[in-house]
Amino acid sequence: MKGLKENFQKPHILIVGAGIIGKFNAIELSELGYQITIIDPALDKNSSRAALGLLMGNMYQKRNGRSWALRKQSIELWPKWIKFFQKFHKGLTIEKPLIQLTKNEEKFKKLKKFVINNAHQGLEVLEEKSIFIKNINETFQTRNLKGIISHKDGKIDPKSLLNTLNLCLKYKKINVVKDEIIKIQKINGQWIATSRNNYEIKTDAIILCNSLSALNLISDKPHKVKLNPVLGQAIELCTYEKNIDFLSLPRHFNIDGKNMLPLTRNKIIIGSTNEYDDKPKENVFEQLTDFLDNKPPWLTKEIITRKWYGIRSQPEGEASPIQKNLEDGLILCTGFYKNGFLLAPSCSHWVANELKKYFI
Repeated sequence: MKGLKENFQKPHILIVGAGIIGKFNAIELSELGYQITIIDPALDKNSSRAALGLLMGNMYQKRNGRSWALRKQSIELWPKWIKFFQKFHKGLTIEKPLIQLTKNEEKFKKLKKFVINNAHQGLEVLEEKSIFIKNINETFQTRNLKGIISHKDGKIDPKSLLNTLNLCLKYKKINVVKDEIIKIQKINGQWIATSRNNYEIKTDAIILCNSLSALNLISDKPHKVKLNPVLGQAIELCTYEKNIDFLSLPRHFNIDGKNMLPLTRNKIIIGSTNEYDDKPKENVFEQLTDFLDNKPPWLTKEIITRKWYGIRSQPEGEASPIQKNLEDGLILCTGFYKNGFLLAPSCSHWVANELKKYFI
């Protein structure tokens, strides 16, 4: 591969997959001077749209290894990216704080110990009498909830962020193609990607960010990569009971693995990533409300106004996400499982550094 300094031309990079990871990569690489094409058959109907957008970084309890290093870097990079994106959408922000609760006493002891061991990082223990927990207990008619609050973690609205990324792509005149890549090959040092519509794209490098579909493009190559489907589900509930006010609750919180996002006074979203399958089961309501021993009278299947799911991928036999330089000019950046929104900045930074090895 010729270096950038040798041919004085902008290298052309093809990004396969237009979820948050693909779009982040496209924007960061464009900022660095690369010519970018991003391709996806769905474009704005991928699993990123189904995500809840929670950014759980400082609250993450494992403070070593690659996973923590990626989270830590993203925590540092997100404020810079928010400032950059506000040029296109002034209202884009990270809504803080984030709350994690449990009814399990042993889990609470671990959470409490974690906060004590990580002082001065915006973490605080929430005992049963906390005002945050009081309102949740009253609404869900439960008790014994305890947990922690992170004043530095929060949520970014997925729809708002993805729309902002689209505005940025358009402003930077990044080539966006609605099509599906079905074959990639390397001929005379150049990558050629063939689409389902028989469209050929010649590039200097390819970044695969298309989750499970990436395996179809590398299956005939000696790359030992396995990805399993993981299903994230969510339901929107609407009740008109006069004594219920979801806006009295924290903006977003988690109870034993179930994420809660109050929308309005009478609407709330409950979501979770908990099925290792590519099709949702029929008992989604029971799965998403199993944190309650006894459901309150208002919480019934009849108040479901919307439900949806998104399929992500989880690496088999290795940590999430997969970041691999498969061969010169072919990079795999996928398998984010639950953390695509959180890790997007650190992973696009990694991809940029990998490409520098070839073009500078």
